Amino acid sequence: MTPTVLFVCVHNAGRSQMAAGYLQHLAGDRIEVLSAGSQPADQVNRVAVAAMAEEGIDIAAEQPKVLTESAVREADVVITMGCGDECPFFPGKRYEDWVLDDPAGQGIDAVRPIRDEIRRRVEALVAELIP
Repeated sequence: MTPTVLFVCVHNAGRSQMAAGYLQHLAGDRIEVLSAGSQPADQVNRVAVAAMAEEGIDIAAEQPKVLTESAVREADVVITMGCGDECPFFPGKRYEDWVLDDPAGQGIDAVRPIRDEIRRRVEALVAELIP
């Protein structure tokens, strides 16, 4: 069975989009990837798009999506990123909270280290989920 991972941050515009982009890139179709936000932004953060493009990963076409209960139910692993109490909780799921700086309003030099930390964590997650 293919595991499903849901990345959640408030605006679904930066951190969760970068994480989803990496997971899609590294795992391909071996992991189902979802991302959403409790208050989705109008568009994906341009600086996040640029930072991922440097890694050869195109997230420019992604759209921030609203977090639904069904997305959380579908997911085997729910990874939250700084949305605190706004993230719904369902018993029996594996939850992880990745504490990461918010790239919103930051320049590319500030976003690269956030991107690189997300990559490290996604690589570790892939290693756990796909033995």
